[in-house]
Amino acid sequence: MTQTDPYLWLEDVDGEKALDWVRARNAETAERLETSDDFRTTEKQILEVLDSDAKIPPIAKAGDWYYNFWRDAQHVRGVWRRTTLASYRTDDPEWDVVLDLDALADAEDENWVWHGAAVLRTGPLAFMRALVSLSRGGSDADVTREYDLASRTWVTDGFVRPEAKGDVSWIDEDTVFVETDTGPGSMTASGYPRIARRWRRGEPLAESEVVFEGAHEDLSIGAFHDRTPGFERDWVVRATSFYTAERYLLTEDDGQVVLTKLDVPDSAETSVKRDQMLVELRDDWTVDGRTYVAGSLLALGFSSFLDGARDFTVLYEPTGDSALAGYVFTAHRLVLELMTDVRSRLEILTPPAEPGGEWDRVAARHVPELGTLQVAPVDADEDDAVWLYTTDYLTPTTLSLLDLGPRGVNARPVPLKAMPSFFDADGLVVEQHFAESVDGTRVPYFVVRPHDLPDDGSAPTLLYGYGGFEISLTPSYSGGLGRAWLEHGGVYVVANIRGGGEYGPTWHQAALRDQRHRAYEDFAAVARDLVERRITSPQHLGAMGGSNGGLLAGNMLTQYPELFGAVVIQVPLLDMQRYHLLLAGASWIAEYGDPDSADWEFLATFSPYHLFDADRAYPPVLFTTSTQDDRVHPGHARKMAAKMLEAGKDVTYYENIEGGHGGAANNAQAAHMSALAYRFLWSRLS
Repeated sequence: MTQTDPYLWLEDVDGEKALDWVRARNAETAERLETSDDFRTTEKQILEVLDSDAKIPPIAKAGDWYYNFWRDAQHVRGVWRRTTLASYRTDDPEWDVVLDLDALADAEDENWVWHGAAVLRTGPLAFMRALVSLSRGGSDADVTREYDLASRTWVTDGFVRPEAKGDVSWIDEDTVFVETDTGPGSMTASGYPRIARRWRRGEPLAESEVVFEGAHEDLSIGAFHDRTPGFERDWVVRATSFYTAERYLLTEDDGQVVLTKLDVPDSAETSVKRDQMLVELRDDWTVDGRTYVAGSLLALGFSSFLDGARDFTVLYEPTGDSALAGYVFTAHRLVLELMTDVRSRLEILTPPAEPGGEWDRVAARHVPELGTLQVAPVDADEDDAVWLYTTDYLTPTTLSLLDLGPRGVNARPVPLKAMPSFFDADGLVVEQHFAESVDGTRVPYFVVRPHDLPDDGSAPTLLYGYGGFEISLTPSYSGGLGRAWLEHGGVYVVANIRGGGEYGPTWHQAALRDQRHRAYEDFAAVARDLVERRITSPQHLGAMGGSNGGLLAGNMLTQYPELFGAVVIQVPLLDMQRYHLLLAGASWIAEYGDPDSADWEFLATFSPYHLFDADRAYPPVLFTTSTQDDRVHPGHARKMAAKMLEAGKDVTYYENIEGGHGGAANNAQAAHMSALAYRFLWSRLS
């Protein structure tokens, strides 16, 4: 079937013929959208937000230092820097630049994009060495190199992982776990590492000790070291699909690797901290005569578990309108992030002092009751402090320090940084509504609008969604959105459709594989509800989504064209017959289905590339993607745009040469891509 595709040549990512086509489309888009004063103003306003020194610098503690990676107008690629907590508390912290990525890129003639760093935290060289990961152009594939934080130089005999998809993580100062491409057969069908190795300083990577080998059909293999003092352990995770994994405790006996598989469902998420094991269920689980429901969080002493105990304590059980959004351990506490109808709250739990004891549980106090709350441990080995981020659509994000130590829940968050107001929110309101989908399911959605919005359906409205991979869309502040859309009278809507995680794993599973249509029916139901409420009308309503959300937007374009006046499709999946053959596509078979099997019968019902009908009317569409996206192949957007252009449809196309799956490698590129989307929508929906 795929041999009949006349646009297969556009899958040649760097082929000259394909790139000539891309350059021609980019030139057309530049002439159509980028030459106006409105475009330049929008781009400038968004870039001012991205480059602003007033943004909150997120920090991570390592020793006595607090590290941050920062981009602005002077540091286009960015700087890795650090400061003290005392200095960070001030309005103008003193930053010590550890690594200047712009200078490094110039010196090495590389287009480096930051992918993160892991600081060594144990042994004589603790907090003096780091494993730094850098990507060329923003692709998922990257290199890792060992860096000396004292001399600010690369370590001469340091660990260097060549460019590939994979990871390196510290065991001790002379040993790491590594998962990477070491030659033919070392990667899975999805393009991720199949082998985990223990790599000792000075030995060739290809000769390092193999601690685990997965199957070619697996998703990926990973190994990591838990450095918690007194509870150091080594682990291997074998991901057999996107939602299933086997977890092994790695030990040694007479120099031989011993792997002990945890006797929990492969679909569960399992973590161990000190002597507490937590199991978060995606499916119902019956063990020792008791059934625990999907979405629950269970706890049991790890030593007891290894001895055969299965009398779990239920720390959380979902209800019809609430779900577990996440959790974090501190030294002596467990903080649960919960959502009720997509609104956040926190609960603080204290493990029992003795095995088999009761967990203490209280609701967090002195935290906002509306919006989104997110927590992260400051130093989970040393204390009970957490970073607390609070935000909503109209309230700039605030970062506070919340110490859950001796005072516990009575502690008040201490504000450290607050993002400034990047747009005028006076006169704007946020509402939550529920639309009824085809099967009667209530689908929540948020509306950000002027309080005096005319009741005539004339408002340009942007409807955004994702609906996949158990990812939740929660309220958050965006200065770029505010400046480019809300300040000019636009209405912004976020649909919490099935496929996401807003109501736990069952909400996600309701739109898996052959049930995918539920996500699209939900989004269409929200679109219709907006019209029924006279917030907007089809000619003024736009849809937008990226990645899996690009597949969503593609299905809105092809299945519900009458509901929208314009559609923006970003870094999308669109050809669902070949998606599993392109880059990381095989890793998503658990989400979508296998086109090489009988699954194609239902996959064909949501493959926009195949649903397109040249004789049907479609709203104007903007496709954006990245040449360097090595996760979702740019061929999806290229081929769909080419097919529609040949049929004479209203298509705008732009492909960024750098940027990876995020679509942009720096702030200027991000501002440009966002401005394209907003100006396209204004030109079509006003």
